[in-house]
Amino acid sequence: MTVLPPERKSSPSALETRKRAYLSLLLFPGTAWLLIFFIAPLGVILLYSFLERGVYGGVVWKFTLDNYLRLKETVYWTVLWRSVLWAFLTTVVCLLIGYPIAFFIATRTPRWRNALLLLIIIPFWTNFLVRTYAWMVLLRTEGVLNIGLQSLGILDHPFFRLFTPFAVVIGLIYGYLPFMILPLYSTIERFNFSLIEAAHDLGANDWRTFFRVILPLTLRGIVAGSLLVFIPSVGAFITPDILGGAKTLMIGSLIQSQFLRSRNWPFGSVLSIVMMAAVVVPIVLYLRIAEEEK
Repeated sequence: MTVLPPERKSSPSALETRKRAYLSLLLFPGTAWLLIFFIAPLGVILLYSFLERGVYGGVVWKFTLDNYLRLKETVYWTVLWRSVLWAFLTTVVCLLIGYPIAFFIATRTPRWRNALLLLIIIPFWTNFLVRTYAWMVLLRTEGVLNIGLQSLGILDHPFFRLFTPFAVVIGLIYGYLPFMILPLYSTIERFNFSLIEAAHDLGANDWRTFFRVILPLTLRGIVAGSLLVFIPSVGAFITPDILGGAKTLMIGSLIQSQFLRSRNWPFGSVLSIVMMAAVVVPIVLYLRIAEEEK
């Protein structure tokens, strides 16, 4: 009688090696995309920041730190501080407006939810530049808002004006409000509303229920929406250029002018690195909050 040898089983190490190989194949397209279109451009910007400006633009391949020494001038830090402040104000206002809207949409029936979400998304069907120009018609001295309010007797003189910080912030709020509403809606939709009834049964009023139950459990959506609004608001340049004018320069507009008008690519790269450093801080805070929730 012939005894067959037992089948050999793959060792755990071999299985783990295969899993890692399959995982590497799955991650390869995304990794290659990030390396080509994200890491490589950042490397070019970092390299250019240490080079000299060419006579007619471009770069001269000579190492220098003069581009970073120019940051000693307070005008650039004033522009950066203004950008961060206006982006923070935009984020706060979008949160105050977007949270009630997201909560309202999440508590409707599925039929109404789809219709209301469609209304939030519809502005994306129009070019952002066209929508920004439309605000010029609304905010100028002889615009729709001023004439309408004056005809109703609410205003004696024009209140809304172009080329002011108010106009820039209004444009930023309008442009990035959907980026706040959608993450909030996604979080609130999964919220267990029976916890509100439980809090009321335990004697909590509406305000206490909101701050002790609803707000902590929707914090992830708040942070995600805030990042989606704050980060592009810091680097915005279309809205400040069109609605703000020269007196409301933001860091994005300054970077654009360095690359396209002054053709000073090295210093434009330095300003880009400074802006990215300012954006990294809220991202790190978000990652820490996510780890604490886990």
